[in-house]
Amino acid sequence: MTREEDPARRSAIMRAVKGRDTSPELAVRAILRRFAPFYRLHRKDVPGNPDIAYIGRKRAIFVHGCFWHGHDCARGARMPKSNADYWRGKIARNIARDAAHRDKLAAQGWRALVIWECELKDAAATEKKLREFLG
Repeated sequence: MTREEDPARRSAIMRAVKGRDTSPELAVRAILRRFAPFYRLHRKDVPGNPDIAYIGRKRAIFVHGCFWHGHDCARGARMPKSNADYWRGKIARNIARDAAHRDKLAAQGWRALVIWECELKDAAATEKKLREFLG
């Protein structure tokens, strides 16, 4: 039996995937500390529980993994070969949930920004995007 076929092993791997304080999120926070350090993390009182929130400015930043949130980059477009129907449905639900959260934020006067994992390859461009969003 190969590694991909062992359901117990696959389940253990998926349980180990973190939902907060991921490497991409930490990278965004490191950039923000240089010019806008007074953010709050994972606020449950803000729709969508954004990764980073500026409460007074009503700005929410979501740091999305390309695979998990269905980005149109190479990594986001890659679909697992095993249990493909499950993953297609899961990612579609994530995309719908993300859109609903952004709509709720907008209805409450918030602005939201999504930083994709693949965007972090160009730190200067990511910093520029963040500065424009918060400026």
